[in-house]
Amino acid sequence: MNQSILTVTLNPALDMTASLPALNVGKVNVIEQAGVHPAGKGINVARVLADLGEPVRVAGFLGAENDNGFRELFQTIGADDQFIRVPGASRTNIKLVDSGSNVTDLNFPGMAVSPSDVDQFEQRLITLAKEHELIVIAGSLPSGVMPEQLNRWITLLNGQGKKVVVDTSRDALKAALGAIPWLVKPNEDELAEWLGEALVTEEALMAAGEQLAATGIAHVVISRGAEGVLWLHEGQWLKSTPPKMAVVSTVGAGDTLVAGLCHGLNQRSDREAVLRQATALSALAVSQVGVGVPDQDQLQKIVQQVSVSTLKSQTL
Repeated sequence: MNQSILTVTLNPALDMTASLPALNVGKVNVIEQAGVHPAGKGINVARVLADLGEPVRVAGFLGAENDNGFRELFQTIGADDQFIRVPGASRTNIKLVDSGSNVTDLNFPGMAVSPSDVDQFEQRLITLAKEHELIVIAGSLPSGVMPEQLNRWITLLNGQGKKVVVDTSRDALKAALGAIPWLVKPNEDELAEWLGEALVTEEALMAAGEQLAATGIAHVVISRGAEGVLWLHEGQWLKSTPPKMAVVSTVGAGDTLVAGLCHGLNQRSDREAVLRQATALSALAVSQVGVGVPDQDQLQKIVQQVSVSTLKSQTL
């Protein structure tokens, strides 16, 4: 059996996903369908990994006041719960999905984390890391955790020879990139924000990705929604294009992509096969509400429809 994967979610959330015909700002909106489920990017990654048969361990911070749903989820997926409980409640995020599959996110800040909580987590992370080769750090930072702290943790893990996968944004992403993680997965907007300029063509995205690779990051993965994925490793670009899907919700599609990549890399699979399955998983995710792999047969059908090609480097 492959070594279990550790996912770190520093700012989990209860996601309330609500469907409505159209969002009318400043007016009363009637919700047609709604559901609440434990989430956070690292938790979503763990959930998909578990569906793919990977043993997973989960860590981070959870509000002690409302951790019941999270504990139940971890039991259901068989994840080893190593979260540190802190006073207060984990945040609730609201995701409004209209009939055009547009998602409006209302992301709340969540509970504050004290310096002693941060110290406790750091010690736990260092201890847990001894038992894991692949560690995923995904999502935003709670109040009390500075971007510089994230940089420190990635640096510590690198010093232990760990493969650190990062999926975050804004100042946290900038700090993480400075620590040279093993794999990063910005989307187009996040990459443009990091670079400080618009990236409107595939060539511009690739050139930006090559700038990241030049710092020492082994795997640069750029997610492009319906346009697919660009993946740079050892000077070679792979591009995947998913089939056209009937989009229900894009929530969790990026997390599912990360899980697919981690699963394939943990299995030491062929790189093209890894990208094909990860892209298919992400495409499947947009056809449903919530994350997970409910239908393996449907997944395999999508895998067969994903195209993967090589692209010429822009600057290397």
